[in-house]
Amino acid sequence: MERLTALVRRRLDAARGDAGVPADTGMTAIEFVFLTPVLFFMIFATVQFALYFFADHVAQAAAQAGARKARAEADANPGSWQAEANATADSYIQQLGPQLLEGVNVQPVTPAAHQVGLRITARVPSVFPGLDLTVDVLSQGPVERFVPDGG
Repeated sequence: MERLTALVRRRLDAARGDAGVPADTGMTAIEFVFLTPVLFFMIFATVQFALYFFADHVAQAAAQAGARKARAEADANPGSWQAEANATADSYIQQLGPQLLEGVNVQPVTPAAHQVGLRITARVPSVFPGLDLTVDVLSQGPVERFVPDGG
């Protein structure tokens, strides 16, 4: 314990320039030079992480809204539900994040009989040069149909 105390005291004296020990002049500047790029990388990585997940949530909300429209309209308007669902999804994207998704591709899907949905793929803007991130979201469900009571 005494040895540790002596080492800490000597380090403090050196930092102050006391007790005949040369001061650590310039050490803080050197540490700053080495740690600044790491700090900037961490900040930009956090921003990129937030951009990606916000873009994913926007695409997911748009796909779900378009799929709801498709499920409601597919039985009543078999030929035009795709256009209405695409318009609903585009409207959501324009409201929530028009600059957040680049190259948006909205495709209607019919995975099975009486099932409809939307697939949205788009690029996410990148903070880092050369980083290419995309979101790919699928939302689907059964067509809402009126079934008369048998009794």
